[in-house]
Amino acid sequence: MDSGAWDERYAAKDLVWGGEPNRWVAREVAEITPGRALDLAAGEGRNALWLADRGWRVTAVDFSEVALERARRRAAELAPRAAERIRWVRADLLEYVPDPAAYELVVVAYLHLPGAERRRVLRRAAAALAAGGELLVVGHDSANLTEGTGGPQDPGVLFTAQDVLADLADEPLEPVRAERVHRPVAQEAGPPKEAIDALARLRRAP
Repeated sequence: MDSGAWDERYAAKDLVWGGEPNRWVAREVAEITPGRALDLAAGEGRNALWLADRGWRVTAVDFSEVALERARRRAAELAPRAAERIRWVRADLLEYVPDPAAYELVVVAYLHLPGAERRRVLRRAAAALAAGGELLVVGHDSANLTEGTGGPQDPGVLFTAQDVLADLADEPLEPVRAERVHRPVAQEAGPPKEAIDALARLRRAP
């Protein structure tokens, strides 16, 4: 989907992804000392706002102007002091090059691209880490297509935690965690089903 298609998707529904931070972002980042964070594919800003509310100075990047405008407005209404710590950037991640060695945390949550494009974005994300900084990548796992629920139905854009490690094998990063994780997804009828996510957390050497 291009930015126009995402603009239409965000315009059609309030809070496409909900207002709470992604559960894996909240779990993994909760104990990290706040510093400078880069949120790539920030969408409506749920993770960026949560980070800023915890004291992080956040650069949030997305290519949907509709999503970013909604994120700005929501941040200003719900947490004006935290909103002052967020810089919203409209950019296509296939072209965006973040400042090198500038962030203690980079989050890439549910960005689904073909393999070569994913590697390009992740390697730029890795280069943006300051010494000791951490990269957290979360997305729909390849197994979700046949064993889980929701998410893209194109196997070419799904990935595993091991794919992320392979993408970044030449970077000076050490894995902190690389795993397949499950989360319940509410259904309109019947009990919740489980989605399967890939989670990779890596740290740049001090």
